[in-house]
Amino acid sequence: MPKRIVPLTDLQIKKAKPKEKDYKLSDGGGLYLLVTPSGGKLWRFDYSFDGKRKTLFLKSYPEKTLSDVRKDRDDARSLLANGVDPGAILKEQKVQVQLQSEHLTNTFEKVAQEWFSKNSPVWSDSHIKTIKSRLVREVYPIIGSRPIAEITRGEIIALIRRVEARGVIETADRIKIYCGQIFRYALNLELIPSNPVTDMRDVLTKREAGHHAAITDPNKLAGLMRAIDEFDGSFVVTCALKIAPLVFVRPGELRQMEWSEIDFDAEQWNIPAEKMKMKVNHLVPLSKQVIAILKELQSLTGSGKYAFPNGRTTDRPMSEVALLAALRRMGYSKEEMTPHGFRATARTILDEVLQVRPDFIEHQLVHAVKDPDGRAYNRTAHIAERKKMMQLWADYLDGLKQGHKVIPFKEVS
Repeated sequence: MPKRIVPLTDLQIKKAKPKEKDYKLSDGGGLYLLVTPSGGKLWRFDYSFDGKRKTLFLKSYPEKTLSDVRKDRDDARSLLANGVDPGAILKEQKVQVQLQSEHLTNTFEKVAQEWFSKNSPVWSDSHIKTIKSRLVREVYPIIGSRPIAEITRGEIIALIRRVEARGVIETADRIKIYCGQIFRYALNLELIPSNPVTDMRDVLTKREAGHHAAITDPNKLAGLMRAIDEFDGSFVVTCALKIAPLVFVRPGELRQMEWSEIDFDAEQWNIPAEKMKMKVNHLVPLSKQVIAILKELQSLTGSGKYAFPNGRTTDRPMSEVALLAALRRMGYSKEEMTPHGFRATARTILDEVLQVRPDFIEHQLVHAVKDPDGRAYNRTAHIAERKKMMQLWADYLDGLKQGHKVIPFKEVS
């Protein structure tokens, strides 16, 4: 007659001491506590399945109490009664826990960095810098820490529209492309069930057919700045051409500049509201480079009303096609660059490369920027920061012409 097994008690388990070798304290029905020489108390369940002896590992005491493991044993015996191996079920549960853990650790930023590392060896240094900067500044703060499998299509749309709202549509489109490639990479690794960036062709605002072409690549801009320095047109047009990228006002505002509007002591240009598209007075801080050009120009046209007078009469400003014609003579087509395009050039590079605060840029462009109280454009808002920004921009353009990088000043951002 087999020996009757007396069920364990909590006190018996608590008082169990380690011995020289492992020993078992049985609770019956295949469940027992294995006490190890190191003092460990491990729950085990022995059973037979498909003619084979097996052991189920049920964690340790006191992580699992006696009542806990008795329930686990009873559940396992129910599975066996229905022809199911409880060991296989436990193994599958562990796999699911591992997958869930990987799911949570596969954040967008982690996957993006893997994608970046695999592709960057074939990219140019400038392309690497641009992509990294855009991801770090625009994407990671929004979705970088999220598990990539949980990110929705709506979140991506909101992200790129947030960038688009600043007026940098090309940047928004590029970010959409990068995200699409990162999600495709994740899809190929079976980290996500589908790519949420597919079929987003109409998400961003389409550019108007007659939009102003602009150079926004620093390398191409360097060539343009050198071409402007080498331009052999009239002195007045040459000065206007040199100042245009430095002040990035609208072409009509530039060509109608009057000497009475220039304050050399304060180093600023005060444009009256009637000359502005937005019909507000505008203040343009002038960099040292602009001041130098104007002083040289003043010796020729300073006795008249306009800084850039018409070639035929000083009573009228320079022709509205003068700068456009100059760019054409320099070899730039209307699809490559326009005088108005200097605004987009400055806006894009100040934002993406020099990382100036967007609201400083928008104020200088006289775009519809409101302060936290809902008040509209103020000509003197952020004037100290805008002055630093304009000098930074002029120095950056000088650096491009000379073929070296210019590091932004921290005070501007």
